[in-house]
Amino acid sequence: MNYLQRSLAETAMYRDKQLMGDKLLSLGFNQQHTEAMIKVKVLNRMAGPGMPEYQGNS
Repeated sequence: MNYLQRSLAETAMYRDKQLMGDKLLSLGFNQQHTEAMIKVKVLNRMAGPGMPEYQGNS
């Protein structure tokens, strides 16, 4: 992994922790898994508008 990719990953994790906290609140493993997946979906939805759109050859 080069420096730029590492820097982008660290920035994304920092943003995630600032928005949603750095700990899971649920006690059980299944609930923690669900909580983590919800956080991932929220983060992906927030990042979605900034992603480039694919334009195929038509």
